[in-house]
Amino acid sequence: MTALQTPSQTLYQKLVETHTVAQLDPQNVLLYADLHIMNEYTSPQAFAGLAEAGRSVWRPSQNVAVVDHIIPTHPVVIRVIEEPNSALQASNLKKNCDFHRIPLFDANDRFQGIEHVIAPELGMIRPGMVVLCGDSHTTTYGALGALGFGIGTTEVEHVLATQTLAYRLAQTMRIDVAGRLPPGTTAKDLILLIINRIGAHGARGYVVEFCGEAIESLTVEARMTLCNMAVEAGARGALIAPDALTLDYVANHCPDLAGAMLEAAKADWRALRSDAGARFDLELEFQASEVEPYVTWGTSPDQSIPISGRIPIVSSAPEGAGRLTMQRALRYVGLAEGAQLEGLPIQRVFIGSCTNARIEDLRAVAEIVRGRSVAPSVRAMIVPGSGEVRRQAEQEGLARLFIEAGFEWRQPGCSMCLAMNDDILNPGERCASTTNRNFEGRQGRDAITHLMSPAMAAAAAVTGYITDVRKLGAQA
Repeated sequence: MTALQTPSQTLYQKLVETHTVAQLDPQNVLLYADLHIMNEYTSPQAFAGLAEAGRSVWRPSQNVAVVDHIIPTHPVVIRVIEEPNSALQASNLKKNCDFHRIPLFDANDRFQGIEHVIAPELGMIRPGMVVLCGDSHTTTYGALGALGFGIGTTEVEHVLATQTLAYRLAQTMRIDVAGRLPPGTTAKDLILLIINRIGAHGARGYVVEFCGEAIESLTVEARMTLCNMAVEAGARGALIAPDALTLDYVANHCPDLAGAMLEAAKADWRALRSDAGARFDLELEFQASEVEPYVTWGTSPDQSIPISGRIPIVSSAPEGAGRLTMQRALRYVGLAEGAQLEGLPIQRVFIGSCTNARIEDLRAVAEIVRGRSVAPSVRAMIVPGSGEVRRQAEQEGLARLFIEAGFEWRQPGCSMCLAMNDDILNPGERCASTTNRNFEGRQGRDAITHLMSPAMAAAAAVTGYITDVRKLGAQA
């Protein structure tokens, strides 16, 4: 390498370098944030800290807030948060946003929705950005070539005051997925397979870059699902280099970019990719042809099997913590080692969350539901990811299809992804869910969650049990 040459860099390294305000030490930098997103449950202490220190928000226009986690999703015209503590969280967020002049998507804003759905949808996310949020699934934005990751409450306060973050550098991992996904499988199945193979801590400390033919063939919304769940393998971030699909998506969602400005932006975005000679700390390869519909059996996203498989035998796990974890999970979910999931009765179906509540997800559900009805033994709900997704589904006739089939058609919000609102499973209920986490009590105390794709959840809804969606197909 000559004095005029620069070392090859990964996409992650390029994004960090262009946002580094200062090098604090060899492992830590002061990182500038292009956008900071807040919600009602991780911001109160941060605003309180600002007030106690007599500080203001440095750049209000580069912050935005959303009410999404605690909001009820009942299909009413005017939404009222009845639960006192939740109502206080929402009112405090509004008060703080009004005081600091921060844009807020409140309970009855027509564009309200889940933060990780509305931010790309409303053109807030663009390739090359650094985006922070007090929510771990901020990794979603890597689908657009932006470095997004979750931060803690103390860090939220620091970002509000300075628009920067003291940031520890991550290691780099590249995951190459060769080939194309087989019919009947989705990005959700792919990421569940990857998490299963590498484990819940397999990407701990890494920012993952996804590449390969399988990734290139995914839609932008499917890529969001992939990056959203990378954190379930411990990833500190997830990235996909922008391509023509990315540029078209961003152009269609950013009305403020047009003409020469848009073309200049696209030229910059096309350069956002890892150099040919860039070295990653770890590289992994997967074959898309090995992907089947995947379903979780336990209490961690890595505890999953293909629908044709069987729950692992406990003795196959390493002695010690591995076996104990498996035994505890089986006790909690009430299943036996070696059992199949196909044919397992379920009582609830939840289709929604920042993982799978976009319009493409709802279209996939409609393909399975059309000509069928929700099984009598099942209570099923569909919660769109945003007001815009809801309107689009209604315009396309999807909402009517869902309602006539027996689904509850709700208002947007995080809903039953987590038990922070009134959409909660009862103890012992077993739920087919399109969410991202199946932890103990995640959707309700002593409730059982099986993660799967929207199409698989729809198949469970109309049959009453976990079903291989490939055996149903779509009806005319």
